Amino acid sequence: MKPSANLFLRQTQSLVMSPQQMQSIQLLQMNHFELSQFIAQEVEQNPLLEFQDDDEAGGDCCETEDGEYAHQPDAGGDDGYDNRAEAPSSDWYDNGGSASTSRLNDELDANYTDVFPDDAAPQRLDAPELVSQWKSMPGSGEGADYDIDDFGAGQVSLRDHLAQQIPFALPDMADRLIAQNFVDQLDDCGYLQADIVEAGERLGTSLAQAERVLATLQSLDPPGVFARSLAECLAIQLRQKDRYDPAMQALVENLELLARRDFATLKRLCGVDEEDLLDMLGEIRQLNPKPGSDFEAAVSEAIIPDVVVRASSDGGWLVELNPDTLPRPLVNKSYSSLVKKNDEARAFLAGYQEKVSWLMRSLDQRANTIMKVASEIVRQQAAFLLHGVDHLRPLNQKTVAEAIEMVESTVSRVTSNKYMLTPRGLFELKYFFTVPIKAVAGAESHSAEAVRHKIRELTLQESPEGILSDDDIVDMLKKGGVDLARRTVAKYRQEMNIASSVQRRREKRALAKVAGF
Repeated sequence: MKPSANLFLRQTQSLVMSPQQMQSIQLLQMNHFELSQFIAQEVEQNPLLEFQDDDEAGGDCCETEDGEYAHQPDAGGDDGYDNRAEAPSSDWYDNGGSASTSRLNDELDANYTDVFPDDAAPQRLDAPELVSQWKSMPGSGEGADYDIDDFGAGQVSLRDHLAQQIPFALPDMADRLIAQNFVDQLDDCGYLQADIVEAGERLGTSLAQAERVLATLQSLDPPGVFARSLAECLAIQLRQKDRYDPAMQALVENLELLARRDFATLKRLCGVDEEDLLDMLGEIRQLNPKPGSDFEAAVSEAIIPDVVVRASSDGGWLVELNPDTLPRPLVNKSYSSLVKKNDEARAFLAGYQEKVSWLMRSLDQRANTIMKVASEIVRQQAAFLLHGVDHLRPLNQKTVAEAIEMVESTVSRVTSNKYMLTPRGLFELKYFFTVPIKAVAGAESHSAEAVRHKIRELTLQESPEGILSDDDIVDMLKKGGVDLARRTVAKYRQEMNIASSVQRRREKRALAKVAGF
């Protein structure tokens, strides 16, 4: 058959999303930090947007015809800018000190001639050298305030702390180079992540010299630093306390038995009785397994809640969005109206105006969606807010989506990396979504998180002579109306790092004997 070109008419259905819609979805799942970075980037790129300075006395926000927020500067300047800082009159700062003082005396009916004694020559505030020093200080620019963090001492890192000690411990320059190589291979906990043989070959030094330098480094502060394992870290600290005897050495070399609470085997290996073993365990607990933990490499940042929930006067719950997590860019109305007088400028700003309108609508839609989802979560989990985690109801995203008439994927995006501050504490929104667990005799199902809490409470309340096995926990939960299999109890117990009944019995008996002594 001879090939030929033909025209066909075909009708298809497809889902097409515009770039604005895709970015609206991305805005919905952004957390506070990501949203702030995105808004800052938009303000930098769009000449119609700006941030309002909270410290400014003037400048009001008003709503435009499109429902947007515009920035209204104070009146007083024809150029549309806020000119609140007036230039001081030269009469007050002229070099003729007697003329200015005479003017003060006449207008204020006072005598300021002899305010300063003759022998104490006061320095003029407008002296050039003082003015230059003042302007060179951080935060001394026009309209800037002092930031106390600029004058605070920086946090000393672990490497800086060790660098101050190495010159005194190792006077030889070659040893210092080896030590610096070991410092560069420390992790955040203070452990050495390097092989001594490979390090010696790479640096062109002997194994004996590398081991000698490492032994010196292990004597530095904090105790236990430059260890290559947990056992070596504890041994270094015990040697510095002069408590590394043969019995303690046997205990440190068998930490896996200590983790399993196998105290009988430890007594036999260490050659001590039960009382001495308890004393040794007490000394082990006083050691620091992570010597570098006091020198944090990164600064911990506090979580800012997106939603705040508190009790209202009518007995319900008041749900509010945290205004600190809702950055609102403002439209510079004066600049916009000034530039739009020019036809070329109006055409240039048309695209930016469209982006501004879309951004405002997207931010409003994001805030409204978060508010709807949070309000529905509070309505579903009102019993948790009143009585605690035992009354946490099983909830899924589909239930919330159907209640607020939204898509389940939208609820998933809203609850990602967002937090709610409640009278019970700060929780991630996803915390309130838990799988249901079947109840006994067809009763209302229970939340998996509430069941975990019950298992934790049962293990904490047990006595050394009444340790509960997994089967006992199943029976006690069934009496409370929770139908749970034994393997599920074991899985929840392991997820909460709760030891088995045998290990808990050994540990609680040992702790009881320590308390008795």
